[in-house]
Amino acid sequence: MLTDYHNHLERGTLTLDYLKQFTDNAKSKTIEHFGISEHAYHFYQTKNILSNPWVNERRYYDMEDYVKLFQQAWDAQIDVKMSIEMDYTPGKHQEMAEFIKNYDFDYVIGSIHWIDDFGIDLGEYKHEWETRNLKETYTSYFDQVVTLAQSNLFDIIGHIDLVKIFNYIPTDEEFLFEQYERATTALANSKTCVEISTAGLRKQVGQLYPDPRLLQLCYNKGIPIVLSSDAHVPEDVGRDFDKAVDLARSVGYTSIMTFQKGERKEVPLG
Repeated sequence: MLTDYHNHLERGTLTLDYLKQFTDNAKSKTIEHFGISEHAYHFYQTKNILSNPWVNERRYYDMEDYVKLFQQAWDAQIDVKMSIEMDYTPGKHQEMAEFIKNYDFDYVIGSIHWIDDFGIDLGEYKHEWETRNLKETYTSYFDQVVTLAQSNLFDIIGHIDLVKIFNYIPTDEEFLFEQYERATTALANSKTCVEISTAGLRKQVGQLYPDPRLLQLCYNKGIPIVLSSDAHVPEDVGRDFDKAVDLARSVGYTSIMTFQKGERKEVPLG
């Protein structure tokens, strides 16, 4: 069994024809559980959760249209899960919870893209990495991983070590392990799964998310996993999944988690 739960329509249109390009590719790669998880910041309904100049320029969808798209897909017998990828926003737990409960999502992904006003994975902010203290940035990032897990709002944490995207990685192994250790302890005490994401292979870092050492800690602490490509175009659906499966098996995983209307079910890793 394979999942691809983290995918985006934002470079195309919220139409059935475009959605079907994704689902057709998933089917061709024998991905049995496929979902779309558009960025929540694109929707007007999240203005009270995350707002900054970069995000506000890219807020142009209405959740009503998003839900209608999935209804059209289900009416057409297209098997696709409805999800959302939320930017975890400290101090906005109540607002995030209210947004999530308003929609019948199959699952919800929580991800960390911002440290205060610093967009850690955005090209527009890349220059800031040269001026920031690397350990402080990593500490702040993993602080959010911990509180994301403690919030218990999310079914999946997206690309858990996205902070490495531009290959700025501390060389202090003890420090790095401390971040991994506290993050996985918090996740183990939550309902949150970790995704193995192939997106990092298409980024400057050239690595899967998470780091094998981080994933080993996940396995050791009994944290379930899903597989995701974080495709922003149809042709990236399921991309490099052989590498994701190999990584999962290398640390001991033999199963993955699936979701249906918030209900989770463990299935063998295919």
